[in-house]
Amino acid sequence: MTRSFNKSWLAVVALLCGTSAMAEPQTTIFMAGDSTMAIKEIKDYPETGWGVPFAVFFADDIKVDNRAMNGRSTRTFIEEGRWKGIMDEVKAGDYVIIQFGHNDESESKKDRYTPPAQYKANLSGFIRDVRKAGAEPILMSPITRRYFEGEHQIQHTHPYAPLVREVAAKEKVAFIDMEVVTREYFQAMGDRDSALRFMHIAPDLHPNYPLGVRDDTHLNQLGAREVAQLVLAELRKREHPLAKRLRTPDPKHLALKY
Repeated sequence: MTRSFNKSWLAVVALLCGTSAMAEPQTTIFMAGDSTMAIKEIKDYPETGWGVPFAVFFADDIKVDNRAMNGRSTRTFIEEGRWKGIMDEVKAGDYVIIQFGHNDESESKKDRYTPPAQYKANLSGFIRDVRKAGAEPILMSPITRRYFEGEHQIQHTHPYAPLVREVAAKEKVAFIDMEVVTREYFQAMGDRDSALRFMHIAPDLHPNYPLGVRDDTHLNQLGAREVAQLVLAELRKREHPLAKRLRTPDPKHLALKY
């Protein structure tokens, strides 16, 4: 009798909270990557990883769990147990976005550097682990750094980007070449306008950066939102299932036009 009462009470609470006691299991999108994707501490704002705005694109039955962390490479992500943490929780029907490279290729930083062969092996291992769990991996190359040669040409600064493409082809995995997508996007803006999307702040404007900052690797809020939108656009191009599980817009927004 008590058990039956508890079930009834839980159903009432669920109804009052706007949820169903018989709701389908929630789908989770895990994000594994580095600082260009990660959630930031307040002390680092307005630096913003693109995974932050990306998390609000989806319907309520989708949970985005951003495990990306500043300064991590595939090697250190494994060594610190961060990858195991995802594998301990991922379930069939989930998704895992994998985007590394900035730190793996930093040969001068021995604390994070990953040799090319190991980098490729780590990415392939991630893909196999996700598939074994019944989830779907989505592999991405790292987003571009913003180093211009002249007004409309961004340098290629990711020697590991071709390695990601090789892994994607070998593993036949869903792949978004964000190095190309973001380089072409910011390149089209030119040097001046693209700088507005990165961490460029003059002295005495922001309390977090009293001496100013000129960082052509990390995004600000605007840049992060636009990169997240680029990811969504690529998912739509591929007719990926996640592109059909977006949040329902507020009806009043349907009256707005650009």
